[in-house]
Amino acid sequence: MQEYHVPVLLKETIEGLQIKPDGFYLDCTFGGGGHSRSILEKLGGEGKLIAFDQDADAAKNLPDDNRVLFIPQNFRHISRFLKLHEIDKVDGLLADLGVSSHQFDEAERGFSTRFNAALDMRMDRRQTKTAFDVVQNYGELQLHKLFERYGEVTNAKTLAKTIVSVRNTVSLKTIDAFKNALREIVKGNPNKYFAQVFQALRIEANDELGALKEMLQQSVALLNPGGRIAVITFHSIEDRLVKHFFRQGSFEEEIENPFINSNKENSLKIITKKPIVASSEEIKQNPRSRSAKLRIAEKIV
Repeated sequence: MQEYHVPVLLKETIEGLQIKPDGFYLDCTFGGGGHSRSILEKLGGEGKLIAFDQDADAAKNLPDDNRVLFIPQNFRHISRFLKLHEIDKVDGLLADLGVSSHQFDEAERGFSTRFNAALDMRMDRRQTKTAFDVVQNYGELQLHKLFERYGEVTNAKTLAKTIVSVRNTVSLKTIDAFKNALREIVKGNPNKYFAQVFQALRIEANDELGALKEMLQQSVALLNPGGRIAVITFHSIEDRLVKHFFRQGSFEEEIENPFINSNKENSLKIITKKPIVASSEEIKQNPRSRSAKLRIAEKIV
């Protein structure tokens, strides 16, 4: 399991959840099971761990433990499936966003720029939309905006224009074909450039931000009073969504107006005033943790 994925900010996350031995806990992104294993170590016989993961490969990492309920679904469906299993409330919820090391290392999944494979990037292989569908079918403006927003690609407009102009004469179905077709317009370090491009395609193909919003909106109703939610992000947009939701129960930045008395009630109390980041020691052992940010909130009403 350690080879599958090294859990980031493990100690900080588990401490932040304040696990009760008889509590019910929800791991929205089971993956290699690293965070889940640490939760189970703190649970007693009456405790329960509900683990979600849309990637079928994650099921191979399940421990032989009758306290674990595994649900092979996207975490945007947490309310529906907890209700199906007659679970009303949980005492804590964890989500470690992004791509697992295993997904990056499996060449045929198409997540990594290091290998040649189909331009796929589906986290849930039951879904039909792939990264290739995005580059082949999206309009120029759509592509421009997603590369600019999700990948912070410096020449997003040129990239989008080039894709639209070549895609009907050159096949973009594989990673190598896609990279070769765009080689002339690459800005700066090609590895960094394509990593940003791939990040944008992955976020779009899997509707990662839409799923995150839906999960957060459902989380408050699922938590018992005093229950905590811990979310680890790897991208500035994700972090901003989590920060705003924890602060005001919505995703938009509030503009302060001295003439309007806004007494919106929020059910969450922020535990981490600033996001917790990885120590230099953890970054040295696991470079992936460099961009990780952990935010924790507690349900108060």
